[in-house]
Amino acid sequence: MSTPALLDCVEIETAPNPTRAVIWIHGLGADGHDFAPIVPALDLKGVPATRFVFPHGPVRSVTVNNGMKMRAWYDIRVMDLVRQEDADGIRESQGMIEALIARENARGIPSENIVLGGFSQGCAMALYTGLRHPRRLAGIVGLSGYVVLPADFASERAAVNAKTPVFLAHGVHDPVVPFARAEHTHKLLQGVGQPVEWHTYQIPHSVSPAELADVAEFLRRTLA
Repeated sequence: MSTPALLDCVEIETAPNPTRAVIWIHGLGADGHDFAPIVPALDLKGVPATRFVFPHGPVRSVTVNNGMKMRAWYDIRVMDLVRQEDADGIRESQGMIEALIARENARGIPSENIVLGGFSQGCAMALYTGLRHPRRLAGIVGLSGYVVLPADFASERAAVNAKTPVFLAHGVHDPVVPFARAEHTHKLLQGVGQPVEWHTYQIPHSVSPAELADVAEFLRRTLA
């Protein structure tokens, strides 16, 4: 299998010569610029120099948006997000994210100093890739998302990341990814013994200052 071409990315370093990395995966129709503004908003006191990597996802047709082409990590074929999942697209994007992790390894940052994070579709890809990654990661952050291909989760989960901490958060008023789907994801992770922090906020399909403060606290613990 050929190595995926590296995605274009927005990169922000909190200080020179970073020894930690956060790879943050955007949601459907967004791009790497979408979450770049969170970096100065995070309180990362005590965390060594960190490189934030915000990749631009591939452009593809999205069925539920009348086939319109946009940045998407995988196709969404039906609105319930469960039936007819795009397994090929999900696995293709997994390879692209793995290539970004490998680049950080080549730049001197080991996997155990890397956090994968994402919002919505990006959350789904962070969970999918991170919990299958063959080397221990520092942590996984998933906001307003869900587990994709749940039937394959237990058999494909990497033992080396079975104790990797997961920060999982969702807005109780989310009209895009139903709150029940996020609760199912939380219970699925709990059921296999994955260390998971479950946070809820009185918000729709968005991110709040309180949520970012909690994410910062998680990053301080996992990357310090």
